[in-house]
Amino acid sequence: MANKRDKTESDVTTHDGLNPYTIVKDLLKESVTRLELSDNIYEILKKPMRLFEVSLPVRMDNGEVQNFTGYRCQHIDILGPTKGGIRFHPAVTVDEVKALSIWMSLKSAILDLPLGGGKGGVIVEPGELSDRELEILSRTYIRKITPIIGPEKDIPAPDVNTTPEMMGWMIDEFDQLRGYNIPGMITGKPIIIGGSLGRLEATGRGVVLTIQEAAKVLEIDLSKATAAIQGFGNVGSMTAKFLDELGVKILAVTDAKGGIYKKDGLNIPELIKFVQEGNHASEYSEAESISNEEMFGLEVDILIPAAIENQITKDTAPTIKAKILAEAANGPTTPEGDAILEEKDIFVIPDILCNAGGVTVSYFEWVQNSMNYYWSEKEINQKLEEHMVFGFESIIKMRDKEKCRMRQAAYMVGVNHIVKALSARGWIKDSDLSSKE
Repeated sequence: MANKRDKTESDVTTHDGLNPYTIVKDLLKESVTRLELSDNIYEILKKPMRLFEVSLPVRMDNGEVQNFTGYRCQHIDILGPTKGGIRFHPAVTVDEVKALSIWMSLKSAILDLPLGGGKGGVIVEPGELSDRELEILSRTYIRKITPIIGPEKDIPAPDVNTTPEMMGWMIDEFDQLRGYNIPGMITGKPIIIGGSLGRLEATGRGVVLTIQEAAKVLEIDLSKATAAIQGFGNVGSMTAKFLDELGVKILAVTDAKGGIYKKDGLNIPELIKFVQEGNHASEYSEAESISNEEMFGLEVDILIPAAIENQITKDTAPTIKAKILAEAANGPTTPEGDAILEEKDIFVIPDILCNAGGVTVSYFEWVQNSMNYYWSEKEINQKLEEHMVFGFESIIKMRDKEKCRMRQAAYMVGVNHIVKALSARGWIKDSDLSSKE
């Protein structure tokens, strides 16, 4: 059972003491300035349009009522309904969901999706709840945010510690309130009730698609390449699976409990099966132990942070020897860490491109729900590749044009796309636009 003490924003510090909302605002400000846009645009983009806080009382198995806190944040809906996951985690904060909603807006803009950015979260350690308690919490959360969500308003999805099964509970609750079936109100749900083929693998597949494009730029033969992955949940394991199929040797994997290393490469299919049986990757016995710090310093071609925010810092970045850093997690690199990566000339695939495969296939799911017609997995994967390659090429063009780093180029591409919509709707004046337009 969860701790009875209810955590609030002031109780919870962000990982490593760094505030993701401050980081994303600084990057937005830098992008607006570099694009020679008016500060008026920064004023529009820096603050989400709506932040909803809800009280979630749940009667626990012992008969006591525990009141959890939940959030839903919507950044901007100028391109379409907002879209973004729901995370259940003890370290969820207001500023975290604000930052994540802005990142979702930028991801959609970079990949030319007709969506804005949203994000939700509940302050809870889900592993401490029974299945019944978790279902009640999921249903209570979606019921409380029902006034601001829906297929034409805001479309939730799974995120950290949430699953297709939980999306099934949430859509059932929403449908019962509305009195009819509305499959497009949430994505990442089970296939049988309108989920999309390929959604579970989408984020990891998208990560690997961007790695393939980066390898072309750097002229790296992936069939002879090596990699290390931090985090072996859905995204990390799917990334490992697809890299392994390309011939990349995964030398190390770490998770919250520790890490494993094998100089000749880990047996990824066996490791995935081991984890699916309920074990931690770090408990796999056919490999040596390795720490996160040691894993970051390995001589590998590709390093993939696929865990939580603020892992590549001023302390860990100097040890990194990889040629490509693929940010499968949201916000894994701090500004200080990013500056060091730039000095070391490491090719960074920024998170707002690298892990955008999930929102892309969620978008496909939403489209299929609205048509009540469903594509094959082959069609889904083909469309995903088209969007990911389009986003990568757009950022490369901006990087080469502006002579800037990949992260800055990604933000500039995203901001530029949103600015065109702001202009088309009359939110901004010609004087707000860049002379570069």
